[in-house]
Amino acid sequence: MTEFTVWAPEAARVRLRLTGAADHEMTAAPGGWWRAEVPDAGPGTDYAFLLDDDDLPLPDPRSAWQPHGVHGPSRLYDHAAFEWTDGAWTGRQLPGSVLYELHIGTFTPEGTFDAAVERLDHLVSLGVDLVELLPVNAFNGEHNWGYDGVCWYAPHQPYGGPDGLKRLIDAAHAKGLGVILDVVYNHFGPSGAYAPRFGPYLAEQSNTWGRSVNLDGPHSDEVRRYIVDSVLMWLRDYHVDGLRLDAVHALPDTRAVPLLEELAIEVEALSTHLGRPLSLIAESDLNDPRLITPREAGGYGLHAQWNDDAHHALHTLLTGERQGYYGDFGSLETLAEVLTGGFFHAGTWSSFRNRHHGRPVDRQRTPGHRFVAYLQNHDQIGNRATGDRISATLSPALLRVGAVLLLTAPFTPMLFMGEEWAASTPWQFFTSHPEPELATAVASGRRREFAAHGWPEGDVPDPQDPQTFARSRLDWAELDKPDHREMLEFYRRLIALRKSRPDLTDPRLSEVSVQTGDQFLVMRRGDTLVVANLAGRAQGISLPGVARQVLLATGEGVTVMRDRIQLPAETAAIVAL
Repeated sequence: MTEFTVWAPEAARVRLRLTGAADHEMTAAPGGWWRAEVPDAGPGTDYAFLLDDDDLPLPDPRSAWQPHGVHGPSRLYDHAAFEWTDGAWTGRQLPGSVLYELHIGTFTPEGTFDAAVERLDHLVSLGVDLVELLPVNAFNGEHNWGYDGVCWYAPHQPYGGPDGLKRLIDAAHAKGLGVILDVVYNHFGPSGAYAPRFGPYLAEQSNTWGRSVNLDGPHSDEVRRYIVDSVLMWLRDYHVDGLRLDAVHALPDTRAVPLLEELAIEVEALSTHLGRPLSLIAESDLNDPRLITPREAGGYGLHAQWNDDAHHALHTLLTGERQGYYGDFGSLETLAEVLTGGFFHAGTWSSFRNRHHGRPVDRQRTPGHRFVAYLQNHDQIGNRATGDRISATLSPALLRVGAVLLLTAPFTPMLFMGEEWAASTPWQFFTSHPEPELATAVASGRRREFAAHGWPEGDVPDPQDPQTFARSRLDWAELDKPDHREMLEFYRRLIALRKSRPDLTDPRLSEVSVQTGDQFLVMRRGDTLVVANLAGRAQGISLPGVARQVLLATGEGVTVMRDRIQLPAETAAIVAL
């Protein structure tokens, strides 16, 4: 016996259609729900719903499996049928971890969950603790970044569907790797978004990607429950260790208890029941520490947030770029502000926004591990006109300096796939919309967007061109080339050193001090110093103490004379006092 349910509060009639069988009239239930019991339906049964007198079959908004794509029928899926082997897994906490962001479709030539399993040993040997997957919920077409998802409960079938995702997570846990999943609840994608036909899932206002989700209007209780249940499903039924919540600033919500706080409460309860840590990481451009302030202190209680200020401070300093939102960044003093205070824009003037922005972080009470920092990520690469990585611009020497500054900062560091070997492949914006008019609109919109930022339209790859997707795949053969292999070995040694020195994982922002000079920086982390010379010439730099040992240097020729260090051009060193 299977009971089918669907929320359709404004429908006068709902029918259930099973493949090869007569339609079933569903019965109205309290709260706008409709129900039907079917004795002989079980896992593997395809089904759809029909609203009112419309004969168009629609997939289930809570579908766990869309084997025929987002426009096809849903298929019943039994979560209990998968045979997990991770019974001894106790989880992986965010503090102290190194994250690694990857996109399933371009991480391997095959672009599947099962193919990613074959590369997990690489991540283990690198020193990664948590693998962060870009969104994997179902979207229309074969390949896409994942942010146009429309089925918030169903893994993308071309990646391997529900069982494929479970096999990847099970294998990751067997190797000691946790898994973070990127999820998008601020909008539905432009094709295959049938949930709004069933009820008022959308608000009147819009954000960058379309109409916002109805979090505080009439019938919003069930819309919020739709999101909460999706969050709990990923963590419970897929054994995911945490979620990265996309663009939470695009979740308009005037409720007394915001959705983000509600999620923190529900996830804490689930974590307590499961006996393993579960993390919620927000992407937000608000620079508001209330997101990561515990609920006991009046915050939302999320565990961490992405920190674009850390990226901007590093990127501008290393590359010299100052366009757009990089305008206020670029100095060593700016980087020092971030390293010691979390944010640069903390109630300060933002020339890009033409207003004051952000709120100060309490350095005494807010641990640095609540900020996820990165030298590169999918946005900061893929939202460049040609999707060029920082390695396409910087010398290998400066790349190593940037890696040192990232991995010795008091934050939770994250790498983007291939960064560890200075991958030469770009990561471009790609889509595979089957609808010609949508494909044309996306491509032309992309060109206009970059033209406004000064890039010639001819430089912007066509997102629909299959070669744009193909160019973005990692080239694992690069690991056989000396320069790439040497960079990988450097990252391994750097991450191992970070994990071996308590000073370098100490999250207390109040214990970090930074001195800056003429194109050099000295950061003190307890009895460990990080010294970086960004100049194109050698420099002698005074140290705040007597150096005992050089623990790691990014190049040859580093010499120490008691309380002074000589660094060649574009070199960094980690020194023990």
